Amino acid sequence: MWLSDFRVVLPHRVIERGSVRIGNGIIKEISEQPVPDAALKGHGFILLPGFIDMHGDMIEREIEPRPKVRMPMELGLRDLDRRLAGSGITTAYAALSFSPASTYGHLRSYEHTSSVIRALHAMKDRLLVDHRIHARFEITFPNALEVIDELIREGTVDLISLTDHTPGQGQYRNIERVVERTAAEKGVTREEAASLVARKIEERTRPAEELAATLARISKTCHAHNVHLASHDDDTVAKVGIMAELGVTISEFPVTEEAARAARARGLATAMGAPNALRGESYSGNLSARAAHTAGLLDILAADYHPSAMLPAVLELAKADPEGLPGAARLSAANAAHALGLDDRGTIEVGKRADLVIADDTGIGHVTATMRGGRIIFSDGRLSLSEARRAPVGAS
Repeated sequence: MWLSDFRVVLPHRVIERGSVRIGNGIIKEISEQPVPDAALKGHGFILLPGFIDMHGDMIEREIEPRPKVRMPMELGLRDLDRRLAGSGITTAYAALSFSPASTYGHLRSYEHTSSVIRALHAMKDRLLVDHRIHARFEITFPNALEVIDELIREGTVDLISLTDHTPGQGQYRNIERVVERTAAEKGVTREEAASLVARKIEERTRPAEELAATLARISKTCHAHNVHLASHDDDTVAKVGIMAELGVTISEFPVTEEAARAARARGLATAMGAPNALRGESYSGNLSARAAHTAGLLDILAADYHPSAMLPAVLELAKADPEGLPGAARLSAANAAHALGLDDRGTIEVGKRADLVIADDTGIGHVTATMRGGRIIFSDGRLSLSEARRAPVGAS
């Protein structure tokens, strides 16, 4: 099956009127020009590698769209799957937390999070997107170790991130900002909010030797089962050093430029949110993804909490990227694939999976269609896809 007359975004250049042949779900051939009798004619639309999202925080809101209003698990997971496909995401790592004392504690209990992970794993073959599990391990809740160990041994976890959301460091190092946000979210006075924050710090503080033992254990388990390890909200050179020694390979959402530079120096890939890149600033006042990109310190874009920001963020960063669209596109696919060991996808190259995004760049950009393994999993109807739909996945 030929896809013809697209602006084909290769790893380091764009073919302005190129074509791609797909067979058995794999890219079989790439042409520098349009081909006749193609199953799908692009008429100048952009053809990008399918987006790989290593960190998506959306499942909880799909399962519980309003506080204490729980939807059936299958419904929430199905709706999220369709939302991701419509955003051009073909591989998605669902970021799920084990932190029962957090703001969303009832959704992040050990039992509930484990049930979501197992449900998503069981539904994988019935969903549009290739779903994987990113378990967020809060290092101040060591009781989660037993639960995560069990899930890893079951083969249901693909990525672990080491997180610490204790106020006063990491993402929440600015105590004043944390107090103000707490007061606004809970509708309490500033004094009451300050008391709540102080109590949270006290509850989460752990002796250094206990934290070291916890980190060593989770690191050992991940390495034994070939589960990738990331750190979350690195804010100092010292913290980056500790994480690197544990075998962490990805620094996600570095809080400062200093930490991002240290991560790069230690060989860690850096990941930041597409919403941050699109808006030009972090909602929590931390490092801007655009600033990191301009400084040459950004490797991976993650959907974070808003998957439809992926394409607009790529197009925005392309304006300043030294390689333009190919350079920005690597942030959304190739670099994540490399960091996560997904050697079969992430670029438009012969032999790679036909995970593709068809898009236009008018306005903020729009995903027109998404293909996974050569099969259309989303279309907004703007292109004639009847021939492509009729063509079997193995057709050449």
